[in-house]
Amino acid sequence: QVQLVESGGGLAQAGGSLRLSCAASGSIFRINRMAWYRQAPGKQRDLVAAQTSGGSTNYADSVKGRFTISRDNAKNTVYLQMNSLKPEDTAVYYCNINALRYSTSYAGYYWGQGTQVTVSS
Repeated sequence: QVQLVESGGGLAQAGGSLRLSCAASGSIFRINRMAWYRQAPGKQRDLVAAQTSGGSTNYADSVKGRFTISRDNAKNTVYLQMNSLKPEDTAVYYCNINALRYSTSYAGYYWGQGTQVTVSS
């Protein structure tokens, strides 16, 4: 099994910062892509940022220049540094990884439980 534990969400004022963390554990052989998604009430879940095992990143246009994704491969952890927060960033943020387990021959996708981020104006 693979478990993802997220932390770092909470309440911030517009213009402020928060840092999300997501630690993966379990029978993981290799993590390929690590990503963050978010879902606001009544809306679909959208990609915020992603990083490959080689370090390539991509961001949603709405967060470019404000958010930074990074990963610590030794700790199987991905981070999302969120600066210059806006009220429209309010959502539940989900960690997502593509990982190969020791017991399987294919890489699967796994989700965290989500962490609430609320930005007040």
